[in-house]
Amino acid sequence: MSYRGPAEAVRWQSAAAGACPPTVLSCAVKVTVLVGGVGGARFLLGVQKLLGLGQFAGSSADNGTVAHELTAVVNVGDDAWMHGVRICPDLDTCMYTLGGGVDPDRGWGHRDETWHAMEELARYGMQPDWFSLGDRDLATHLVRTQALRAGYPLTAVTSALCERWQPGAHLLPVTNDSCETHVVVTDPADGAQRAIHFQEWWVRYRAQVPTHGFGFVGAEKAAATPEAVEAITGADIVLVAPSNPVVSIGAILAVPGVRSALRSTAAPIVGYSPIISGKPLRGMADTCLSVIGLESTSRAVGEHYGARSSTGILDYWLVHEGESDDADIPGMTVRAAPLLMTDPAATAEMVRTGMDLAGVR
Repeated sequence: MSYRGPAEAVRWQSAAAGACPPTVLSCAVKVTVLVGGVGGARFLLGVQKLLGLGQFAGSSADNGTVAHELTAVVNVGDDAWMHGVRICPDLDTCMYTLGGGVDPDRGWGHRDETWHAMEELARYGMQPDWFSLGDRDLATHLVRTQALRAGYPLTAVTSALCERWQPGAHLLPVTNDSCETHVVVTDPADGAQRAIHFQEWWVRYRAQVPTHGFGFVGAEKAAATPEAVEAITGADIVLVAPSNPVVSIGAILAVPGVRSALRSTAAPIVGYSPIISGKPLRGMADTCLSVIGLESTSRAVGEHYGARSSTGILDYWLVHEGESDDADIPGMTVRAAPLLMTDPAATAEMVRTGMDLAGVR
């Protein structure tokens, strides 16, 4: 796909345009990335920067003559029905970010947003009042909902939505089935334990209620799409973005068929730690790790994923510089590198390091 979005990229995107050294890749490669959330979307921009795709087309040494291919297998655990429409936050964040339409201040949602519909819903007293939908963003959800109710699978609907945004990558929901992340909490209203949707836990309560566990409702009946499986098994390299290991990457891995695809693919699998000096780059990965009994360290996350030579999914593990001595994991090659995604150029260097480590050049 060629990039046909707004000419002006978001501030984070444009900070280092043209600053990344030419790609060292000598032939076309198929890169598949497991992603979720804002961090995952920004990681994808770094991959595009390195490969000369999307808004960075023509910026690499091959000047577009090498047909690299980027596919993102995206978390759908955050998806929810709100106000009668189907919302897919991670798919939309990736689509808006790569398509040049993301809100530059929030890092998610539509740029130049207005909120008239929510104002009217509030006047009607409609719930939930803690989840806001912008007017422009609402249009995306309306189109998606109409297509889903007409019987089209989420994969096809996402492809159709991307025709408007031209993200320069194939965005694939990991499953067409409902597989939503729910959180077991102590309800602050009455002290009882109950499961609530991830969106309520994160948006309404800001993860500030006693939390006891996470579940992926519908996982037992879900299946990875053939497109997602093919993206993994047919890749030259698979990258696991530094997204939340519990409710982003973890929700992807909970879908039946994903782990088996990762364990059977001939492609090397490189993971990137989301932990920098004991803290996540953004979001609440530390809270989620604590809930499942893990420390907020690169070693703990790497062990959580596990080495593919054993029963896990990773061959290589990238940790932030200075942490390699504390992150040594049997069966997994660990390498330290700068992992701060300050802009696409810095992120591209992260991606380059992982690809070099895996021998994909």
